[in-house]
Amino acid sequence: MIAVIQRVRSAEVRIDGNVHCNIGKGLLILLGIKKSDSEQNAELLAEKISLLRIFSDEEGKMNLSVRDVDGEVLVVSQFTLCTDNGKSGNRPSFTSAEVPERAIPLYEFFVQHLRKDLPPHRVKTGVFAAMMEVELVNDGPVTIILEK
Repeated sequence: MIAVIQRVRSAEVRIDGNVHCNIGKGLLILLGIKKSDSEQNAELLAEKISLLRIFSDEEGKMNLSVRDVDGEVLVVSQFTLCTDNGKSGNRPSFTSAEVPERAIPLYEFFVQHLRKDLPPHRVKTGVFAAMMEVELVNDGPVTIILEK
């Protein structure tokens, strides 16, 4: 499981030109689920992200988590994070990405685990496998990549 985590001032998902959801200060998480992933991967990654200290304290040091700052989280599925980069050619292959029938339950498990660690109303999602427009105002910018 791979997550690209961006500290944001705001983020929004639009589907077919309509706003699906939006958040203020918090984290935008782009989540890729690989064939080898399990609920244990999802749980560990969700816990790590909810405790990740990438928000500034009073002294300007990154010492606070999204929890500490009462931030929001927007989780967007993104199978394109699961590229097989080692092959020749210029067209990416996504053979390591999990099939939707197995990826959707893991995605939902990840989101539910975040909702256990954070106030549930502060965790929002895109729509799995939908063509989404994601807009964000990156704060910093601060971007972290985690794999579990």
